[in-house]
Amino acid sequence: MRLLFIGDIVGRPGRDIARRGVPGLIVDRQLDLVIANAENAAGGSGLTPEIYKELVAAGVDAITLGDHIYRRREIFPILQREENIVRPANLPDEAVGRSWATVKARNGSLVGVVSLLGQLYMKPIDSPFTAADRVLAEMPSDVKVRFVDFHAEATGEAQLLGRFLDGRVSAVLGTHTHVPTADETVFPGGTAFQCDVGMTGPFDSVIGRRIDRVLETRLTANPTAFDVATGDVRLSGSIVTIDDETGKATAIERICVREEELPALEAAAKRS
Repeated sequence: MRLLFIGDIVGRPGRDIARRGVPGLIVDRQLDLVIANAENAAGGSGLTPEIYKELVAAGVDAITLGDHIYRRREIFPILQREENIVRPANLPDEAVGRSWATVKARNGSLVGVVSLLGQLYMKPIDSPFTAADRVLAEMPSDVKVRFVDFHAEATGEAQLLGRFLDGRVSAVLGTHTHVPTADETVFPGGTAFQCDVGMTGPFDSVIGRRIDRVLETRLTANPTAFDVATGDVRLSGSIVTIDDETGKATAIERICVREEELPALEAAAKRS
């Protein structure tokens, strides 16, 4: 099976390119499943029910979230009700939402989806290593394909978690920094890994925010609104090829879709 993971969707620009690009990517790249991190989809921070529905309608099969998960309280009913969206599994047990989910891919395979938060340079949180062990023990044994979004700041911590889970999950792909890393690989045990798959949003920015606003605050200490930027919008992510009988990854490929590529993708979607 072929699984696309889309990195941090940022604001309306990120949502628009995902909405326009995903249907064509499903056809053009023969995708069986699309997972997206959407914790920044609502104005650059959080997720709303309307945006959740918009992404699902576009072809996103499962949604992961990160440290901004609860910025919009209106998402609580979605987290409680829907079965294709997960909160970070190393939040407290009392936290709203499910710590793992299973979704069915287009080829009929079941896929387990997990989100974890890093500890280094992040707000205090329980161990992602312990949470990963717990979640994998809870997941049914017939769910062979298992995907982990590691929402983390430190590349070393991401690599360590990837090695820790090598052979036990199909992929450990990172989000949070909004900067794609060029370290995509398949570990010896069959786990695809990348420190960060990058951002889906405006690259003419500082990790998605207007350059002038961020620079003013940095130089003067005066508070400004870190509005979402609008220029050079791209969809960033990675495609993982997985043997769905064993759950082992066989390949990983970075992708970056620019706005000028959208008409061809939209035409592909219409032909399907």
